[in-house]
Formats: sequence, structure tokens, C-alpha cells
Amino acid sequence: MGLRRCCCMLAIVLAYGLWLVPPETALAQQGKPAVAGSLPSTNLSNDVSTDPNLPRPAPGFANARVAGNPLAPEAKSVGMKTCIACHQLEADHFTHTLHALGLIAANKADPAIPVCEACHGPGSEHAKNPQAKGLIIAYTKDGGTPIDVQTRTCLTCHAGGPRDHWLGSVHQRNGLSCSDCHNPMAKFSVEGSMAKQSINDTCAQCHKDIRLQFNRRSHMPLPEGQMSCDDCHNPHGSLSSGSSLTSFPLAKTNTVNETCYQCHAEKRGPFLFEHAPVRESCLNCHTPHGSNQNTLLVAPVPFLCQQCHTQQRHPNDLQTANSLMTGKNPDERIMGRGCLTCHANIHGSNAPAGPRFHE
Repeated sequence: MGLRRCCCMLAIVLAYGLWLVPPETALAQQGKPAVAGSLPSTNLSNDVSTDPNLPRPAPGFANARVAGNPLAPEAKSVGMKTCIACHQLEADHFTHTLHALGLIAANKADPAIPVCEACHGPGSEHAKNPQAKGLIIAYTKDGGTPIDVQTRTCLTCHAGGPRDHWLGSVHQRNGLSCSDCHNPMAKFSVEGSMAKQSINDTCAQCHKDIRLQFNRRSHMPLPEGQMSCDDCHNPHGSLSSGSSLTSFPLAKTNTVNETCYQCHAEKRGPFLFEHAPVRESCLNCHTPHGSNQNTLLVAPVPFLCQQCHTQQRHPNDLQTANSLMTGKNPDERIMGRGCLTCHANIHGSNAPAGPRFHE
């Protein structure tokens, strides 16, 4: 009887002790293989068993496969060494890139994972006839590969996220390829595998007129390196059509104001007294890239204000250059900050006496 009682007490103590073990301690005691086996499979790593003596493939590259080339359907994979035999210079430049580090590490863990042919497609036909265009997926305008094949190959890995709206975007409709902005074969930029040293320099290849606007006296701090084009734009596509005053091409948000509020949150409101053109669109009064007027205004004050405020009280007075301090008929209402000298909170006011945005 005493022995049976002791056994029961021991079983209770053991069960109570296991119940007190924290979950993380229990997982640690199981070991890595048991924990890994209990997790669901993902497409971010290689779930196929490989040689345990080799390192695991790099996440994100483990599922790379030979790209399909519709212009060379009979081509077979030849491997990286065959490519390097002719393209030694390209291989030297490629070595320092993110794609090279990930693909080569994955290839060492699993030789079935391609390196060069993950982007360029099977190379057997190209090796037989190097001068024939289209036998390898080339990322140049005169390489013989259609642009839709180039972009589709990139989107095999890079689909989703900011690239959800690439199809139908203004860049896609104008025949741009990924390689017009990106160069994964050499490390020119700190991030993004850009074709130039920075995002801004890459965009300026085509948008030279916009880049020149940043040389004006009042401009966004893009030349100073405090922001870049992709802070406001998504070059891979957007739901914004840019066909109205409240939107602009390739916007990262639904409206102009939402984009501006990302930095200028104090202008968001809500305000007890709203200024109608401000609430409609910031572009009513401001130009987004650069202006020769103060604070990116589209016109100098008071002439900007007089575009709307006419036929009432003092704004009805015609203000010209002669009304300035150095003119023939100086007018105190347009000296200093002009209209903003009195109407200081022009974006909106919460003051009880604020309908005219004096405070």
C-alpha cells in the first residue's frame, strides 16, 4: 500500500514539473530538427532535403529555376561554368552583387539551382551559336528578347508588393524593361541594383525636365540627398491615373494630399475652419518639384490669392509690380509676406476667430 502511494505521488510530481516548464524551454529541449519539422513549409527556403554537410540555400533564392525562353524552346541548361568560359568580365562584375551572393550560395547547397540561367534561360543553343539573337534571354534593346519576356522573367521572383500594378502602368505601356532602371549584373548603387549611382540619377535618365526643376530657388530637398523620387512615386505602377488635380502619375498613395501629409502632417487637420482649395489639392497652390517662388508656390503672393479672391473687399484691388515696395505706388498689403502677413494660418484654423485664417 505504501509503495503504491509513493508511485502515485511521484507521478503527480513529474506531471506537475512538466506543466511548470515554460514552452520555450520545452521547444529548446526538442532540438532544432524537431522544431523545424513542426513548422509549416514556406517558399522562402528550400524545403527539399539536401546534403547535411552543405550550407542551406539562401532564403529567397532556394526556389530559383531555369527561366523559360520562348525563342529557344529546345535549349538545355549548361551550368554556370560554361557561361563563365566566355563571359569572364561579366562574371567578375556580377560577383559583387546581391543576386550573385544568393544564387551561388543556393547553388552550392543544391546544384539543381541555376545561377546565370535563372535569369537568362537555358544556354545550350546560345553556346552553339553565340551571334544569333534571341537564343538567350538578353536584357538590352537590341538583344533580340521581347520586353515582355524580360519583365516576365524578373517578375517570376519579384512579383507582388510594389510591383502589383506593373501591368498597365505608364512605364510598362511605354515599353520600359526592368533593365532600363536596374542592373543586377553590377553593383552601381548602394541598394536596389539601380542602373545608376542613385534612384534620382536613374530617374533623371528620362525625366530631365523634372530634374531641372530641382535647381530652382525653392525645391524639395532631393539634390541635398534628404529624399528620393520613390518617396512620392512608385515607378512600378500605381492605381493613380494622374488625370485630375487630386492625383498624379505613379503616386504611392490615392491622392496628392495623402502623399504630402506623409511629411507635412501638421497640414492634415482636421480644422474647425477649412480652406477649400487646400482640402481639395495641394497642387492648387504648390508645385511639387521646384519653384522660383517661396515655399514651392505656383505664383507669387498676392497674385496667387487673387486667382480666387476677387470682387470682394480689399482683394479686389488690382495688385501689380507698381504696388511693390520699390514700385511707383507701394501698397502695404503686399509688403513683407503679403496676404500671409494677416492670414497666417492659410491651411486651416482651429481658433474661434479663424474664418479668415488670422490665427
